[in-house]
Amino acid sequence: MTYQQVLDFLYSQLPMYQRIGSAAYKHDLDKTLELDRHFGHPHKRFKTIHIAGTNGKGSVAHSLASIFQQAGYKTGLYTSPHYLDFRERIKINGQKIPEDYVVNFVEQNLGYFKQLRPSFFEITVAMAFQYFADMNVDLAVIEVGMGGRLDSTNIITPMASVITNIGYDHMQFLGNTLTQIATEKAGIIKPNVPVILGPMQPWVSSVFLSKAQQLDSPVYLANHLYSVRNMQLNSQGKLSVDIYRSGKLIYPNLIFGLTGFYQRDNLPIILQTVDVIRQRTLFDVSEQDLRKGLENVVENTGIMGRWQILSKNPLIIADAGHNEDGIKAVVSQINHLNYKKLHFIFGMVNDKEPGRILRLLPQKAQYYFTQASVPRAMKSSLLAQEAANFGLKGNSYQTVDQAIGAALDQAAPSDLIFIGGSTFVVADAIKVFENRQ
Repeated sequence: MTYQQVLDFLYSQLPMYQRIGSAAYKHDLDKTLELDRHFGHPHKRFKTIHIAGTNGKGSVAHSLASIFQQAGYKTGLYTSPHYLDFRERIKINGQKIPEDYVVNFVEQNLGYFKQLRPSFFEITVAMAFQYFADMNVDLAVIEVGMGGRLDSTNIITPMASVITNIGYDHMQFLGNTLTQIATEKAGIIKPNVPVILGPMQPWVSSVFLSKAQQLDSPVYLANHLYSVRNMQLNSQGKLSVDIYRSGKLIYPNLIFGLTGFYQRDNLPIILQTVDVIRQRTLFDVSEQDLRKGLENVVENTGIMGRWQILSKNPLIIADAGHNEDGIKAVVSQINHLNYKKLHFIFGMVNDKEPGRILRLLPQKAQYYFTQASVPRAMKSSLLAQEAANFGLKGNSYQTVDQAIGAALDQAAPSDLIFIGGSTFVVADAIKVFENRQ
């Protein structure tokens, strides 16, 4: 099989949530556990950090991987979804899993996969764990795909369980209240394994505190100990902050390569997790490792889609925030920028309630409603109709490329073009700009 044939098999023959939605969702871990038995429990051959949450888990995962990589450890990173290439999901020290490994893994187990019929995500997790074991990583940072309790990654016993925050997303699977969603994500808490919590309402955090108490797992409320002050963009366009712990300045002028202002909530989680790992294991991380890991997170890990600048004249920014909290953070940062006119390229997936998001978008903008190149994309014409009910004006475009072309035709050098609403819209936009270089 060629690499492309393997991808066709993974995408077409196996249920893939990112492409088809709810039909791919599994309500048990049976096939994940069967795959794990088949491959000889590879996840037991390396140490892990497990990260769940509605928003921020990708930023936290990449940042932690960058820090431990900077400290000299062979560091695996498993994340989802991917933007340009399937292999982005599985990395060691920022390097994507080789194409030939992907091909051999599928080819050698093809008969077994056809018999078992696992989902795309189940097979990808099995591949990641086998690869990390084969390559003898020192540790791997594992991002939950969705939820926690029933996620295929939830067979590991990590050094730390991290839950970034709780918001409304994937309600058709996880529940309609924040308490129900939190209960699903609390499923990653393991006996005697420390839990790091990001900022959330007390009545939501009580779900995690209760579960942790049942399992004798110590809990660290990251934003109670750490605080981020004096946040600004430096001359290199990176985030500069002062970090306080228990009210005392400990990291003045810390530079972070991820420049979204919403990283204010993620930094305490990252720092608290590093503290916990340092205290409880043999992993040693110096202040210099920490600082360089955070400053060079983009270069070290290749993270995309987080307040990513695609062009500077005019300024074009893409961000994959796609639920209510993510969109609120994006709009808040847009409001802090200086520009003459806002051009907003926007698309959604068809299993979200558009009204919950559209009501949060700025009225004073020229909109370019579009659809990503995945089956789950909401039709741009339908999205434009829905948006009109919220006073948002603009035309619809069948591809992200067309929407970008239209915005570039109309934007002046002093304008801002923002691209978002869906990870898949951002992925298509990144492809457009890569192809134009």
